[in-house]
Amino acid sequence: MNPRVKSQTPQKPVAYDANGQPLYAAPVDNHPVDASQVEAPSVDQRARSSHVTAAPESHDGHAFNPRLRTQYANEPQVVHETRGVDPKGFEISDRVRDRHDKSKRRYPHLNLSDGEYVILDIKRHPIGLLMPVFAGGIVLVALALALIVYPADTSMSRLPDFGAALLICSLIMILVGIGTFIAVWVYLQNQFFMTNESVIQEIQHSLFSKHEQTVSLGSIEDASFKQTGILQTMFNYGQIRLSTEGEETTYRFAYVSDPRSQVAVINNGIEAFKNGRPVEDPHDT
Repeated sequence: MNPRVKSQTPQKPVAYDANGQPLYAAPVDNHPVDASQVEAPSVDQRARSSHVTAAPESHDGHAFNPRLRTQYANEPQVVHETRGVDPKGFEISDRVRDRHDKSKRRYPHLNLSDGEYVILDIKRHPIGLLMPVFAGGIVLVALALALIVYPADTSMSRLPDFGAALLICSLIMILVGIGTFIAVWVYLQNQFFMTNESVIQEIQHSLFSKHEQTVSLGSIEDASFKQTGILQTMFNYGQIRLSTEGEETTYRFAYVSDPRSQVAVINNGIEAFKNGRPVEDPHDT
């Protein structure tokens, strides 16, 4: 029998890698490959692609070249290529440039990229102001009535004189007025924008607390609206809900006027963006 002929008995895998491929134990007579014999990529090859490439079929111990590897953890079988040092910019039509300039002038606080312009500017429905304005008005009217019925002569009672009562009520009325103004201002600062590239949500929690969220149209998986109750149906306002891909993050914006038509515009923009079509403004004539 020829001693060089190896046994045809199939080997059993000893482990599996991150992609589920079987790993076999190396035969005893397999000599390790000298790492110096592994040919390094030339300068031209390094300029065209990075060191991450397809994984070799097999390797032996420390002779494996670490530059020939696959990122099993998060990018299996991915080849990374370098970008140009000075990439060329894309051309922007005069129409898009004009709309971008108008959006920059109208919304200077938004971070709009070159060629990006605002399509939707959604503000909260005025009905949300009913509660703070009504509460503040009730307190102011109650204080005014208290001053009207307050006795001018308090010498026969333990009540403070009218001047002191007027000063106290005036201070309280000023504080209530300032609090009502802050509540209205905070409510009106909540805005929702949609551009031809992304959606931007500005949430004002309080006078000194603000939160801004920007999501690309390509990352939005679903856009929907919700109306609950008689008031929302009668006054045609509700909540917009956006869910994104990946971590399943959900964004909500409440008190939106005519949420059905607003969501229709958002869905049309998402579909156009993902299919490579220009995102059109429905109000553009």
